Amino acid sequence: MLGRVTGALTRALLVGLLVATPALLLPPMAATTTEIVLLIAILASTLTFIEYVSTYPSLIEFRDAPPINRLRFASLFSMIFFLTVIFNHALAPTPLSAAIEGLGGMVGRALDFPYSPVHLAMLMVPADTPAEMLTAVRAAAGLALIIALMTVGLFIVTVRLAGWPTNAGVFNVWINLPLFDPTTGGDVILRLQRDGRINLIGGALMPFLIPALVTVGSAITGPLVVATPHVLIWAFSAWGFLPASMAIRGIAMLRVAELIEDKRRRAYASAKDMQAA
Repeated sequence: MLGRVTGALTRALLVGLLVATPALLLPPMAATTTEIVLLIAILASTLTFIEYVSTYPSLIEFRDAPPINRLRFASLFSMIFFLTVIFNHALAPTPLSAAIEGLGGMVGRALDFPYSPVHLAMLMVPADTPAEMLTAVRAAAGLALIIALMTVGLFIVTVRLAGWPTNAGVFNVWINLPLFDPTTGGDVILRLQRDGRINLIGGALMPFLIPALVTVGSAITGPLVVATPHVLIWAFSAWGFLPASMAIRGIAMLRVAELIEDKRRRAYASAKDMQAA
């Protein structure tokens, strides 16, 4: 029990730090904005602590099937940290921020070609954005996309080479997929395969769909993404993280379906052998 509480508390503190990172690294904001960030950090930390300290989860998937959630956290934290450093470079340049901004700029320029995700992501920014801010946005989009691709690639390696999830012990569908009810809706394998494919397709399309939706929404209601560092950090982190998270979930569900199908096949073969004997 002590280990579970300690682990839940550590995760809660890390989530709070993730939410507060832009506010900690960027110049001071208005008092109201700081209070809102603090409130969101407390709420996110509290939710994380409750989910991980309880015996039975209610919202967070793959709680007992590492390293999915660790990869997700590392991916989002990396995006937020690097993007914060990039947007802070113009305000308080350091050798570290110059190196990260240069790397992001190189990646952004390489990936900024017609109809590419980076090129479309640039459309989310208002047309009157200063040129210096556009350069930072391109660097941020490039880094966010690379981190997302690396996260998905690392999880694929974990599944194929390390044998996830069997390498972490017995996989409990009820605990690791609390929102998935295996007793309703037909065959479990078919449902897992369907949901996995939907998540994979959604993850592949979201880097293209999000800019399109933001552009349409901005044309109707005005700019949805304001060219301020805090808004841009979270907007481009979400643009990179959500597709990667969906793709990881899709791969994981297809893998679970594969394991269940293999177990069912072996049970059927064992039953046939017993009948033949």
